[in-house]
Amino acid sequence: MQNQKYTLGVDYGTDSVRTMVINTSNGKIMGQAVAPYERWGQGKYCQPETNLFRQHPLDYIESLKKAVKETIAQLSQEVINSIAALSVATTGSTPIAINKEGTPLAMLPDFEGNPHAMFILWKDHTAIGEAKEINKLAHSGNSEDYTKYSGGEYSSEWFWAKILHTLRVDENVREAAFSWIEHCDWIPALLTGNTDPLSFKRSRCAAGHKAMWHSDWGGLPPETFWSKLDPLLIGLRARLYNDTYTSDEAVGTISEEWAQILGLPKTVIIGTGSIDAHIGAIGSAIKPYHMVKVIGTSTCDMMVAPKEEIGGTAIHGICGQVDGSIIPNMIGLEAGQSAFGDLYAWYRELLLWPANKIIGDSNLLDRETKTKLLEEMADGILNELTMAASKIEIGTSGLVALDWMNGRRTPDSNQNLKGALQGLTLGTTAPHIFRALVEATAFGSKKIVAQFQAEGVRIDGIIAMGGVAQKSEFVMQILADVLNFPIRIIKSEQTCALGAAMAAAVASGIYNTFLDAQNAMGSGFQKEYFPIPENAKKYLELYEKYNALGDFIEAQELQKT
Repeated sequence: MQNQKYTLGVDYGTDSVRTMVINTSNGKIMGQAVAPYERWGQGKYCQPETNLFRQHPLDYIESLKKAVKETIAQLSQEVINSIAALSVATTGSTPIAINKEGTPLAMLPDFEGNPHAMFILWKDHTAIGEAKEINKLAHSGNSEDYTKYSGGEYSSEWFWAKILHTLRVDENVREAAFSWIEHCDWIPALLTGNTDPLSFKRSRCAAGHKAMWHSDWGGLPPETFWSKLDPLLIGLRARLYNDTYTSDEAVGTISEEWAQILGLPKTVIIGTGSIDAHIGAIGSAIKPYHMVKVIGTSTCDMMVAPKEEIGGTAIHGICGQVDGSIIPNMIGLEAGQSAFGDLYAWYRELLLWPANKIIGDSNLLDRETKTKLLEEMADGILNELTMAASKIEIGTSGLVALDWMNGRRTPDSNQNLKGALQGLTLGTTAPHIFRALVEATAFGSKKIVAQFQAEGVRIDGIIAMGGVAQKSEFVMQILADVLNFPIRIIKSEQTCALGAAMAAAVASGIYNTFLDAQNAMGSGFQKEYFPIPENAKKYLELYEKYNALGDFIEAQELQKT
């Protein structure tokens, strides 16, 4: 026991934070806990109808304290004393305005209830107009195209668009903001006690994939670009950063204050933060030319390729290519869908609306019975839909759906786009629609695979992780059939936290490389889905109909603009 070393992986998801202490010699989980965000769970500071999604920094702090303390309570003192390092993964791009001391504005009395002073969640699309302006200027031919390593299109989900939108709509935030920080950079800065905006370390993956950082132009796009875009951005670049750091590098050592708060040794090394999908790819045993699909509310599709093979080629239509964003000294490639599991959740809530209204207002049942009945319906509706939809033959419903309910992330980011459903008749049932939605998410994944292949990036295999991959055989078999690829499912249910623990092991020097950490700490695979040839053939026809519907919807959107 005295020779064992342990690391703590922290994974901030959309709804909660998970913490795991891992034995670095064999990957055994020694303790783990999950803590939901209280304010987020109450629906505070969000307006879904306007695509405004904000999270309060206190949610992140309070949930971290709770989850780590619950995890530590499961460990012996020997294990606690042998925790060597901690690394963090978060959603992204999730930026927030900070003052000169690095304090998020929402933590100041004057801003504690102001959504514009809070973290702007990855799926917030209030900055669609600003993203359009960034793309117009970048593509004008008057300067370097700073979007070329971001797939050629800058997204409203990303750093600069969100900042500019906030500066325009909130004068008080504009006056108080000294700089801005990503969630994955703020937590390590907080834990080490170095929150100085001009000196704390910034994540390579967040900077490269979300803020157009690239060595070709010396870091972030230059001041001349931003001043031309909007005078409100003048001077901000100098208050941000030039240097970035990969997740195998340490940020520093935990501060005495936070060591005491969390019950950790004062010697714990804090690793550079990462975006969850990137670190999840490490936890999922990513290797060159194997796509790791992180399948949850949305998807992130991650790949790595040797620098000497990718070279300076700009790959169009994806969410970026960044040297070292996943594995150091390799090019990290990212794509993804803005909605996957969220699409199923939307449909569930749509079907539950009448029940929530009628049963909720009913005088025939007592409060406890109504609550239990509604919970039973909410818990069981997707299972019932799955069982019924699985019995429907491919292509017999006549339905084709489009998965752009939250816009399109890739190929070719366009958050203005909307979902669609074609082929409805009086014979259409709820399971028919559910199956069409599942097929649409699979077709969206196929578009991404096709984009990589069209850009000359080969795909040798597919690995899946995340809640949907773990829980739904129905969805995963359809995905395998549509992609016409075998899909291996990672055994670990928490690969982002596992990947963070691996990153901590490398950042602290327990292992020299991520490959070493993966070999020692990896969970392996629990299942593999193989495409059914006759199904794959049938889906080719439906896929063409999906593409035709998408072309029609996109043409309608172009006419509006």
